[in-house]
Amino acid sequence: MVQNGFVKRWGWLLLASAIGFAGGGAGTQDGKTAAVPVEAARVVAAPLSEQVTAIGTLLSDEAVTISSEIAGRLEEIHFQEGQPAAKGAPLFTLDDSVYRAQLADAEAKLKLAEQTHKRTSQLFSSKYATAQSADESASNLAVSTAAVELARVQLDKSRIVAPFAGIVGLRRVSVGEYITAGQPLVSLEAIDPVKADFRVPEKYLPAIKVGQTILIKVDAFPEDNFEGKVYAIDPHLDVAGRSLLVRAVVPNTDQRLRPGLFARVTVLLQLKETALSVPEQAIVPQGDSQFVFKIVDGKVQLTKVVTGTRREGRVEIVEGLAAGDQVVTAGQLKIRDGMPVSIVDAIGA
Repeated sequence: MVQNGFVKRWGWLLLASAIGFAGGGAGTQDGKTAAVPVEAARVVAAPLSEQVTAIGTLLSDEAVTISSEIAGRLEEIHFQEGQPAAKGAPLFTLDDSVYRAQLADAEAKLKLAEQTHKRTSQLFSSKYATAQSADESASNLAVSTAAVELARVQLDKSRIVAPFAGIVGLRRVSVGEYITAGQPLVSLEAIDPVKADFRVPEKYLPAIKVGQTILIKVDAFPEDNFEGKVYAIDPHLDVAGRSLLVRAVVPNTDQRLRPGLFARVTVLLQLKETALSVPEQAIVPQGDSQFVFKIVDGKVQLTKVVTGTRREGRVEIVEGLAAGDQVVTAGQLKIRDGMPVSIVDAIGA
């Protein structure tokens, strides 16, 4: 039993020595540490846009619900639903027989008031009429003139026209229906261009400016980007969400965009012509700081960097690197500062 135990202990010692010898042979080459294979990429200088994304809603450039200012029976409809209408184009005509009669009555009274005032003025100038009668005739003339103007305005309101050029919606009335003042008849929407309302966090207040370019994507056309311009910023921030309401205008000559569409908005805040960037895989966070392994003369140097904008798998480098520097993008867990490395797959050279 003693002999067998002695043989086992020596066997374990020999096995451990063999393993140690094999490990030492893999880690050295002619007395030097073997290079660790890593992947690497170059620091690239290229234009980079700083941007903020938001959720928004598309609105008509102008929108109104057409209604009548007077009551009456609907006599004629002059448009086709869903079709464009020019500014001033007739939309509805009400039965105007009552208003024409009122205008004729007012004009007759006005004619009589003019004749009476003329005679009274002549008598007053000849001292045959009192000043009071002259004043009364003048007042009666003014009242009659105003009555004619009122009758003309009411007659004109029996013809309802488009206040601006746009697309006519679906009508809510039919010919022969008696409509009341203020009753909704049809909607009119001007959709070229359209507006986009969206909110951004309050921290972007100094960066949002009138005239900035925006890009819009909508689910109806997922492959297309629509470009617009910021043209108005609400002076009041939303207290509940601490956000800033921004409005942009987007050309819509083909009228594909429609009011009410859900929109994903990207605001281009700033374009940096020569921004440095690296693949985001190269960044090694340590605490609150960011580092990269820079390759210099075949060895890695743990280098602290200041990062900026992140965009589509790349990170802007504000400080710490220069254009053309090479950084490790894969294999960071196997290396330490100062270790030799060999690049097995250099990308972005």
